[in-house]
Amino acid sequence: MDEPHTIQLAQQGDLPAFNHLVIAYQGLAYNVAYRIMNDADAAADVCQEAFLSAFRGIRGLRGSSFKSWLLRIVTNACYDQLRYQRRRPAMSLEQEVSEMLDGDTDHSSLLLDPQASPEEVAMQGELNALLQQGIATLSPDQRVVVVLSDVQGFDYQEIAEITGVSLGTVKSRLSRARARLRDFLMTRPELLPAEYRLYHKGEASRTP
Repeated sequence: MDEPHTIQLAQQGDLPAFNHLVIAYQGLAYNVAYRIMNDADAAADVCQEAFLSAFRGIRGLRGSSFKSWLLRIVTNACYDQLRYQRRRPAMSLEQEVSEMLDGDTDHSSLLLDPQASPEEVAMQGELNALLQQGIATLSPDQRVVVVLSDVQGFDYQEIAEITGVSLGTVKSRLSRARARLRDFLMTRPELLPAEYRLYHKGEASRTP
């Protein structure tokens, strides 16, 4: 796909051209939304809203990649949904674990090794569920940067472009998010890889 030309056509109201752009990035957009929202239905709603907003606003796209621009719309829609969810009863921890282990396998398998034994697959699934629960404990700002960096692999400059904040802000949010996530994961050291369990034991032995 010639993306600049496709964007130009979409800006002229060509719906098939816009659909080509959506198809190219819908998987990425959904995965980002899912990791931030921790809920498949909410992620789907966020993406639907984001794609509609992108279609309405694509004529204003200037000097930015479509991917970064779209992900900014997606993350802003996530912020809006998270603010709304604060006024609703939270899902129980048991429900979250059940959904992560038994529900959306496309996402709960992201950390799974295809060569692993059934026992290792089960443990990796539990670790992935725990990781997602840890992400859900972060503030919205921290969720966004840790998902974009540590799950999706964007660099600091790309994250700054997507979120519209400075490089320094990206780095400080990511540092705090990783520290909180590390502390959360250490509450279940038996699910962590061996090298992290050894590190945890070493830290505990130095605690007065």
